[in-house]
Amino acid sequence: MLARAADWLTPDGRFVADLDLSSIRLADGRPAGRRLTALMHDAGFAYDSRRRRISRTGRSELRLPYRFLGADDRAGPNYTGQPAVHSHHAEER
Repeated sequence: MLARAADWLTPDGRFVADLDLSSIRLADGRPAGRRLTALMHDAGFAYDSRRRRISRTGRSELRLPYRFLGADDRAGPNYTGQPAVHSHHAEER
């Protein structure tokens, strides 16, 4: 979805979304962690870990090396106490 959002932007358009990176998991259930954060940064996204907010200014065609596998609705509450899901992704090399 992040790649699509970047492609939809105008040259000076702005994308901002709440994103709890701890809910993005690899196929084995481990959090995607620092590698995902580094890839997003390299792709021009900024991530505020305190606010759990991702942003980007300007259009870009990009591809992140992950394939969506599915979601787990048994993740329990997130940092706000609301029900959450974990999305599972396979790393593509």
